[in-house]
Amino acid sequence: MGDILFLAHRVPFPPNRGDKIRAHHLLKRLAQLGRVHVGCFADSEQDRGAIGELDAVAASHCAVDRKKPLQLAGLEALMTGKPISLTAFHSARLQSWVNHTLRDQPISTVVIFSGQMGQYVPDDFEGRVIVDLCDVDSAKFENYAEAGERVWLNGREGRLLAREEERLAVRADATILISDAEAALFASRLLDAAKTHIQVIGNGIDAAFFDPKKVAPLEELANAPGPHFVFTGQMDYRPNEQAVLWAINNFWPALRASQPDAQLHIVGRNPTPTLMQHARTDGVRIWSEVPDVRPFLAGADCVLAPLLIARGVQNKVLEAMAMEKPVLLSPQAATGIGAVNGENWLVCEPDASAMVALFKEHWADGQKLQKMGKSARAFVMENHDWKAALAPLDDLVAPGGAVRDAA
Repeated sequence: MGDILFLAHRVPFPPNRGDKIRAHHLLKRLAQLGRVHVGCFADSEQDRGAIGELDAVAASHCAVDRKKPLQLAGLEALMTGKPISLTAFHSARLQSWVNHTLRDQPISTVVIFSGQMGQYVPDDFEGRVIVDLCDVDSAKFENYAEAGERVWLNGREGRLLAREEERLAVRADATILISDAEAALFASRLLDAAKTHIQVIGNGIDAAFFDPKKVAPLEELANAPGPHFVFTGQMDYRPNEQAVLWAINNFWPALRASQPDAQLHIVGRNPTPTLMQHARTDGVRIWSEVPDVRPFLAGADCVLAPLLIARGVQNKVLEAMAMEKPVLLSPQAATGIGAVNGENWLVCEPDASAMVALFKEHWADGQKLQKMGKSARAFVMENHDWKAALAPLDDLVAPGGAVRDAA
């Protein structure tokens, strides 16, 4: 086979948030199939500092600073009739690099990570096109609109993004979704699903990195009364912010009424101003960006994930399970992970009284939670290894091709 062009909406280094973790492992797998050329965006100083990491895995790369203000992207979207998700990630420089790479390099396959990047593949490209949508982004915006959040804007984004997702699916040789549920949802929204090839490739976990034997609990958790709850994630991502605000306003008062020493640790970069208003709430600590989430997970008595809106498989849940932690989560956060309720985790509708009662039942018997944590890690080790998860990618990108031993 020829070379591979990999287009991602963020630099896939460092792998420190859900989308970047998946892109990172996809890129490493692609590099085992052939020479890879990478086009992507850098959102932050950390992203820009990690661009050099691409030298070790990519034959060539172009990482463009994404500095376009959201207001300008919105104006462009209104003028062109496109979704904001596309105009926010449009770059003349990156388009020029893609065009030159397709012209000058023996590219046989283009792999698109996230629907925003499909706009860079010209219609006359004759090689294979693989699109990893991860989840149905358009449905997320529709969910926001249905919940009364910026109804007109989110409704418009959902409609237009659904058209782009369908265009890409018809254009592509294969469209990847992250779970059976997302694949079924996506197929149900297509005018003619028979014209597409939908493939499920789930998320994996680096269980050697998220190993409780390799990291000590953070002292501030280990040496303070509890129980200690931990929520991890990118905190300017609306579903994460929404989940934490629900927990602070609903779950937390109900729990603290009977557990006055309980502590809630919110660990993730870019907490919103709305979230920071709760920084002085009794028992709540907002840590913002930290170099490593593992000491927080190691010190947790329970990991909390009460997401109200969730698309795809939640890395935060897999990471906590790999660290042998019991996870108290909503059905939405459990999507795409086939664990057993009551054995590998605790699934409960986001109802404060029910969640508190479920936790207290297990907290009363510490061995229950410890046993659940060990069962959680065993489940992840067996079902969510990255090598096994990405195995179907090989035949999509290079049918009949051989995988090299090293990236």
